[in-house]
Amino acid sequence: MDGLTPRLRRWQAQGSTVALGRHRLFVAQAGHQGSVVLLIHGYPTSSYDWHLLWEPLATSHRLIAPDLLGMGFSDKPADHAYGIENYADLLDALLDRFDVRQLHIVAHDLGVSVAQEMLARRQTTSSSQRVLSLTLLNGGVCPEAYQPRLLQHLLSSRWGRWIAPRIPQKAFERTITRLFGAQTLPSAALLEEFWALVNLHNGRAISHKTGRFYIDRMVLRDRLVEPLLRQVVPVRLINGAADPNSGAHMVQRYRTLVPDADVVSLPGIGHWPQIEAPEQVIHALQQFLQLHDQ
Repeated sequence: MDGLTPRLRRWQAQGSTVALGRHRLFVAQAGHQGSVVLLIHGYPTSSYDWHLLWEPLATSHRLIAPDLLGMGFSDKPADHAYGIENYADLLDALLDRFDVRQLHIVAHDLGVSVAQEMLARRQTTSSSQRVLSLTLLNGGVCPEAYQPRLLQHLLSSRWGRWIAPRIPQKAFERTITRLFGAQTLPSAALLEEFWALVNLHNGRAISHKTGRFYIDRMVLRDRLVEPLLRQVVPVRLINGAADPNSGAHMVQRYRTLVPDADVVSLPGIGHWPQIEAPEQVIHALQQFLQLHDQ
């Protein structure tokens, strides 16, 4: 049994699989009018992270939300060299496949770093797509301020290959739960869905590979941060302040680097603002998108 709940099956049913080279990405799409919004999810789940924002955003925008390679319903090749630049390559290819010419990007967690890489490469090489705006939710905006959890450290260690397929469900759920706000803890149903997405296509066995992005991010730190310092596109950070990974301390570091930064801080909210406080995120996001639609 794949462990997929009815909600996950409904999410899967409204998407499709796109072949890009040797790999197949699951891509959820909605909306037929308005500017394109590319939504890039984080580790270790999938595009399903956006499900509470989906219908409100689809009324005014065309939404494209892929599952990153190695996660969710996408392929999870064991021999792939997962990395931020490789993720950006696939998403750029996906945008070309869909003939997207301009877009907004909304990103969370790992997706933040992928979006920063996509922005960085557009400063040095020509691209067929123009980024209108960038909205970042909790993630390693400034890699030096990111504070990974113990499980992520273990998976990235020399023992990661052995640990990954043996992660107990309870340990996984404890790690996820501690990233949420005290008053917005995940339901048992959501934790089951997250666990199912990680395990689909034997994904837990490669979680040590997909989870190393925070090390990759430190290597690329200056490249990823530079476009934010130069303010090459409008950027809004929507931040769950109670997130131990990338909460209030990340905002503090970001504001040190970009004193006039556009930040929407959500007190008491943890690592998944789009799930913990969807109405607040929708309000802040739609306002920002409308301001920068062209």
